Amino acid sequence: MSIKKQYLKSEPVCKLSFRVTKEQSQDADTVKIVGEFNDWSTDVEPMKKLKNGDFTQTLKLDAEKEYQFKYVINDKIWINEEEADKMVPNGLVEGEFNSALVL
Repeated sequence: MSIKKQYLKSEPVCKLSFRVTKEQSQDADTVKIVGEFNDWSTDVEPMKKLKNGDFTQTLKLDAEKEYQFKYVINDKIWINEEEADKMVPNGLVEGEFNSALVL
């Protein structure tokens, strides 16, 4: 998994490129990015599946904010981003964490 950040000079946003490999997605049919930026809704456009089985998606989020998120595999399995800026207790289940981006 990986995240690349690009801050835009023309507007106060950060362009984020997410990638989940075929192995990390457990050879999934779909992977979605859900988090505070979409009210944790799983009713979002899935990441694009590439020919090699990896998944990719680009999002633009407001800069100078922090966002919690997770990946959802096949609408069932919730996983964290290993390269997130930090992990934050999710507040729902003791010992469970969300990935967090600090922009």
